[in-house]
Amino acid sequence: MHDDRKLVEARLERVLRERIRPAVHPATTPLAVEIWSTPGEPVPVAEGLAAPTRPITPGTPWGTPWGTSWFKVTGTVPAEWAGRTVEAVLDLGFTPRTPGFQCEGLVHEPDGTPVKGLHPRNAYVRVGSPVAGGEQVHWRIEAASNPDLDASGVPFQPTPMGDKETAGDALQYVLGEMRLAVFDETVWNLVMDLEVLGELMAELPLDGARRWEILRAVGRALDAIDLHDVNGTAQAARDELAGVLAAPAVPAAHRISAVGHAHIDSAWLWPLRETVRKVARTASNMTALLEDEPDFVFAMSQAQQFAWLKDHRPEVYARVKKAVAEGRFVPVGGMWVESDTNMPGSEAMARQFVHGKRFFLEEFGIENDEAWLPDTFGFAAGLPQIIKAAGSTRLLTQKISWSRTNTFPHHTFQWEGIDGTRIFTHFPPVDTYNCEMSGRQIAHAARNFKEKGFATRSLAPTGYGDGGGGTTREMVAKAARMRSLEGAAGVEWEAPADFFAQAEAEYPDAPVWVGELYLELHRATLTSQAQTKHGNRRSEHLLYEAELWAATAAVRAGFPYPYEQLDRIWKTVLLHQFHDILPGSSIAWVHREARETYARLAGELADIIAGAQHALAGEGTRELVFNAAPHARRGVPAQGASAEAGEGGAVTPVPREGGGYVLDNGLLRVEIDGRGLVVSAYDTVADREAIAPGQAANLLQLHPDFPNQWDAWDVDAFYRNVGSELTDVAELGVDGTSVRVERVFGGSRVTQLLSVPLDAKRLDIDTEVDWHETEKFLKLAFPLDVKADRYASETQFGHVHRPTHQNTSWEWAKFEACNHRFVHLDEPGWGVAVVNDATYGHDVTRAVRTGADAGTTTTVRASLLRAPRYPDPETDQGVHRFHHALVPGAAVGDAVREGYRANLPERRVTGAAAGVAPLVTVDNDAVVVSAVKLADDRSGDLVVRLYEAHGGRARAVVRVGGFGAGQAVLTDLLERPLADAEPPAAADGAVVLALRPFQLVTLRLPRA
Repeated sequence: MHDDRKLVEARLERVLRERIRPAVHPATTPLAVEIWSTPGEPVPVAEGLAAPTRPITPGTPWGTPWGTSWFKVTGTVPAEWAGRTVEAVLDLGFTPRTPGFQCEGLVHEPDGTPVKGLHPRNAYVRVGSPVAGGEQVHWRIEAASNPDLDASGVPFQPTPMGDKETAGDALQYVLGEMRLAVFDETVWNLVMDLEVLGELMAELPLDGARRWEILRAVGRALDAIDLHDVNGTAQAARDELAGVLAAPAVPAAHRISAVGHAHIDSAWLWPLRETVRKVARTASNMTALLEDEPDFVFAMSQAQQFAWLKDHRPEVYARVKKAVAEGRFVPVGGMWVESDTNMPGSEAMARQFVHGKRFFLEEFGIENDEAWLPDTFGFAAGLPQIIKAAGSTRLLTQKISWSRTNTFPHHTFQWEGIDGTRIFTHFPPVDTYNCEMSGRQIAHAARNFKEKGFATRSLAPTGYGDGGGGTTREMVAKAARMRSLEGAAGVEWEAPADFFAQAEAEYPDAPVWVGELYLELHRATLTSQAQTKHGNRRSEHLLYEAELWAATAAVRAGFPYPYEQLDRIWKTVLLHQFHDILPGSSIAWVHREARETYARLAGELADIIAGAQHALAGEGTRELVFNAAPHARRGVPAQGASAEAGEGGAVTPVPREGGGYVLDNGLLRVEIDGRGLVVSAYDTVADREAIAPGQAANLLQLHPDFPNQWDAWDVDAFYRNVGSELTDVAELGVDGTSVRVERVFGGSRVTQLLSVPLDAKRLDIDTEVDWHETEKFLKLAFPLDVKADRYASETQFGHVHRPTHQNTSWEWAKFEACNHRFVHLDEPGWGVAVVNDATYGHDVTRAVRTGADAGTTTTVRASLLRAPRYPDPETDQGVHRFHHALVPGAAVGDAVREGYRANLPERRVTGAAAGVAPLVTVDNDAVVVSAVKLADDRSGDLVVRLYEAHGGRARAVVRVGGFGAGQAVLTDLLERPLADAEPPAAADGAVVLALRPFQLVTLRLPRA
């Protein structure tokens, strides 16, 4: 037999493109179109509907960047179309490049009722099936002319289009055809048949009979089509395909649970306000599709996005609530947003689940059992415990498939966190969260699945995201054909909970992965947009203080606890932890607004703190020092206040022989040379030098930073090949009790203040950078005389250990990693901590010195600033302030304490009281209080959250003073009693706890 395979395949491609697809709409008639463009920001629907319009014709430019236009579309269904299916095809000027990321629209009835969203690959609106003829069509379309930042076709090019303040007013789009059309369902189904079979055929082995059976059936179908009468011969062609479409899948075929999905970034290449509208368009689209497709199931995550619908588009929200009640529009994830999980602090990560799950419970009566984070840039090792403490047991993500160095060995597994908690986790082997139901994707999922022989199921999130409108009718049709189709994986629409239940049942002994799920990509998101990161860190600690002091004042002084205000602020902070805001990978508009928001929240929280502390201090002139940290310091109790506090202060610098200065408090002697570099940090108590011989700390290093792609996201390993050390000094002198160092380089200036406190082994370094570099990476280096094979980085409710060596590719790939407040490394009996108040990215390397010493130098470098030009060409330009501390002789407990100290400064308040006793005391410094607050249900109960912070077993006595407390109750993060937990032990009115390493505990104490 002659091999005519390529001939048939090429024939199929051309006939589909040029004859069959165009025949889906065999008759069309134009609609009349008028337009009104808003002069500024989007207007309410009623205003858009009432606005005066003017005629516009196809081919006319419209839409300034980030503008909104309202189109009026009218027409009449021709009488001769009676009995036919009719729909409108409405082209706003879409480009074929992407399904989202460009102009988008929401169709309304004249009374403002939303109909469905318009997107480049979903531009139809059904008129009737069948029509009577003569129907009047009248719609209003709210259209957003969002600029396509990659319209040039060259990715990652700097552009001013990422902020309305710099985008200009050139019109972005050219209006396409707006037409009524007859919809030939038979031809459309033929298109679906041929696409499914053609895509499947391309994935089958050439030496298998099934590929050739399909090829011959396709050839017969193409023969059956009259190319000049496609509509009249489409059914005959379908008949030729019926046999190969009816052949069932083999029993061992991989099973795919498809779930409708529309991954919508809560901000990215558009501002937050546009996401509100993207969600409304997509939800309108999906509720309409659910009405047309009885087997279809759609899932949407992010409680914030549901809340936006509720607040801004209640009519769309009503449709969503109805579909949720029917079990077909499924809220998933149980988080406020799909947040970053590396950088949010312990409480913030917990509150993502508290606020997300509570919203779904209160609005829909639904308790989510899964975390849903398909696009987050890696997962911190503390997350499993948080997921479980929120009452969930499962996680879905896909992003780890983006790793560039190592291939993750599992698709379904148990993920074990730092405390031993295990979470059933699934990575969809389809390797996308925007599955289109193509034959290539389905075949890839089946081939790629790493659990073959142990498990048979995977999940496929299906639909276009980010304004692409979600799942399409074409995807649903393809899934129907692949429900059981020989040669393909079996596809069935299922809710995520159903998939997880079946996956767990068939794979009860799934393999275990211990520790963080590190993404070997997007490492620079730990540093980009430093002011956004500083705002997040500051907001987290201000919220901690506000809750602590407000709760203390409520119990002690009747202070009105600001429930609504704290709830609103928490949700705002959580929103800004979304995985393209906090990581710094959004457009300039997003980060400009974030800076403004953080400043506003800081003012509000400062007012709450001041009001509560004033209520506790009373009226008077005595100075009280308030210490919010969970550790006592300088005579001030943890989470209390005292008028008897020590003065603190720092030692006075003295000149150093050979130039520079010495800071010596009897515990620590620091030598700063004439270059402003720390050449010695000598632990006098331990008789031990911290700085490696011949090296200098407080060393600023500058690298070129031009990754191969994903500018704001990535730093590639080759950045380390070239760099310069900033050792030239513009000014070196004394400023009070600090050594002041100024350096000038490029267009930038750095000012540092170095000081040593009177009573602690700590070197404080305050750095101000007026940054005007581009495509550069600034690091702050501490070369330490410590031989350590691993080091500790703080993460949520504990710390994670990482190797300092690069024995394997897995270790080499972690050349930039995340820490919260500290990095700690040690030899037995002696260690060093590097503490920060606002940075997350860092690297740790080791080298063996040559010569007689032959010791090991372990260098910790904090990542300060980057300067990528996409998507924000002015990233990080301006003034930044950082605080770091070098703590020689530190055990890990010292690192924990110093980390809180750096982030929770003392506050001084005048009043009448001699002190304020802590509301909560813990007798073991290894057990750290992370939250003191009143219960969210407004019962007045006190809620205390604490965790074991050192990584060992700990026994602690927890006392609450100031009110008569009932029996303490162990609760989950949502402050609900744990059903299987014994009441904590009590002794002498206190709670006695025995904690495992890094164990998290939430106590609820009723107020008698």
